[in-house]
Amino acid sequence: MMILSTILVAFVALEHVYILALEMFLWTSPRARKAFGTTSQFAEETKSLAANQGLYNGFLAAGLIWGLLHPNAAFSFQLQLFFLICVAVAAVYGSITAKKSILFVQGFPAFAAIIAVLAAHFI
Repeated sequence: MMILSTILVAFVALEHVYILALEMFLWTSPRARKAFGTTSQFAEETKSLAANQGLYNGFLAAGLIWGLLHPNAAFSFQLQLFFLICVAVAAVYGSITAKKSILFVQGFPAFAAIIAVLAAHFI
């Protein structure tokens, strides 16, 4: 179960690094506009807001990576669980306020990773 939880946490971290890249560096590109359902004009007008949002996604990824790499198993578990819960809460909020698909794209992997991390720690 430890291997599965590590894979899932790493996946969530990588997903948030990808979101960071889309929001901070590629926001006005066709790829990002398609992913977020924005127009060219809206993307240009909201570049700085998106970059700020991307930075926060980077912090989530950094926290998850920290949790994966920390040598103390108990603290590693706490870090992973904390940052996964942050991702899950953000996904629920985003699905309510922005786009329903956020719950599936970001929430589902986070919830799966939470279950795997808990199972690896307690089973």
